[in-house]
Amino acid sequence: MKENRFILVWMLLTVALAGELKFYPFGDSFRISLGTAIFFFFLLWVREVPVILSGFIVGLFVLIFRLVLDLFFSPTVPFSQSFITHAPAFIYYFTFSILFQLTGMKKLIRKPALVGLLGVVIETLTGLTEIAVRYSFSGKPITFFIIDYFLMVAVIRSFFVVGFFNIVQLRQAKLEKEGERKRNEHVLFLISNLYEETVHLKKSIQNAEEITKDCYQLYKSMNDQEDQLSKEELTQSLLQVAGQVHEIKKDNQRIYAGLAKMISDESKTDYMSVEEIGELVISTHQRLAKLLGKEIQFSLQIKGNHPFYHVYHMLSLINNLVVNAVEAIKHQGMIKLEIKKVRQWVEMIVTNDGPGIATKHQEMIFKAGFTTKYDRSGKPSTGIGLSYVQEMTWKLEGDVSFTSQEGETLFRIRLPIKKISRGG
Repeated sequence: MKENRFILVWMLLTVALAGELKFYPFGDSFRISLGTAIFFFFLLWVREVPVILSGFIVGLFVLIFRLVLDLFFSPTVPFSQSFITHAPAFIYYFTFSILFQLTGMKKLIRKPALVGLLGVVIETLTGLTEIAVRYSFSGKPITFFIIDYFLMVAVIRSFFVVGFFNIVQLRQAKLEKEGERKRNEHVLFLISNLYEETVHLKKSIQNAEEITKDCYQLYKSMNDQEDQLSKEELTQSLLQVAGQVHEIKKDNQRIYAGLAKMISDESKTDYMSVEEIGELVISTHQRLAKLLGKEIQFSLQIKGNHPFYHVYHMLSLINNLVVNAVEAIKHQGMIKLEIKKVRQWVEMIVTNDGPGIATKHQEMIFKAGFTTKYDRSGKPSTGIGLSYVQEMTWKLEGDVSFTSQEGETLFRIRLPIKKISRGG
């Protein structure tokens, strides 16, 4: 919503100022300016702002802007005369937006030739509408020369705008493709490193199986009176087990080092804006809620100016809280994610309107292994989500807290920005 307001304000100022780059082709009050081309470009480019509303607001702003200019630079001109001169501009922009909406221009973006032709038609009709209103006050007739002139200007201006728009679109598509290529390379790099670690992990599992087997044989031999091991045989067996345990330790150290390197290596893809992180969390859990057959309304609110944050730290913490909120809601409800900057801290607040956490469980929810969630087969959840959140939060020198009552549960994570931002 904030971004939409900024775009609308930018549209108002740009169109109004560009409208002063003008000339008068018929020697009267009718002007041809760059403002209409800028307005056409904005309508093609901006998808979030309603078309007809923007046409109404832009037309009204241009009218007021020109009246104010006349007030300062032409104080001898009566206000009524100034209003009659500039009011048709409002009609132009408003009519243009209505025709733009009726032709469904936004749905035809991928057909530039058709967009250009429709633009010619719209520009010609709106221009003739404006000049008809102007000439209704003076009684001046609309000649074929005026119509031909309008048509020529509409062709040039419309196809110029559409051509420029497609150049910008092509440039943006190339940048997005390059960004996607870099992301794919990053993912492939992670997968290749993970594959290497799975080899070590498989070897570690095999060693664990061998230890289990050897320990069982040792146990069996010690309990078998007919096959008592000598002291030397016992020490050799125990030494062999110790060696295998040591081998597992080395494998796990290699795996840990490899995974830690992947997580700690800084690259551009490791950091994202808080808006991107929030939208990623929301879209992911919207799909999860739909998969679980739940009707959950998600909302995202971001306050303050944030730096880029480490995506793995942020996602791992927020995802745990949001997935718990999704699981807490039985059939339908609301989940709100709020991320705000408070001086040198960033706060992540997840609120849901589920049944709440029972008072007797509230002191235990951060303990590893504690869970109140079971699947349909009766198998309990791992119970490590919140304990992980608490441990990771403490590791980053932050804190986690919660409040819960019937109809509202709120979890709050506070982290020092320097610990999770670029260069922290």
